[in-house]
Amino acid sequence: MPKTLADIKKLLDSHLGKRLHLKVNGGRRRTIERTGVLSETYRAVFVVELDQEENSFERVSYSYADILTDAVEISIIDDAGLTDFVVK
Repeated sequence: MPKTLADIKKLLDSHLGKRLHLKVNGGRRRTIERTGVLSETYRAVFVVELDQEENSFERVSYSYADILTDAVEISIIDDAGLTDFVVK
């Protein structure tokens, strides 16, 4: 598990363009699950283009601190549809 924001950014940079599954803590015992493609990484945030069949909006962004504080979990989906990588 990455220990710093820079480690998380490097890890996500290596998976640009790949499909992923997000599990987001929505507060008050609510968990939001989304799938999409990791499209961009910036200095403080990363952007995910969401699947349009499942979501009412096109993209979301989260900070690397969200991953560090366990507010967001990411699983990378490979070609067979299996998750091979989890960032918590």
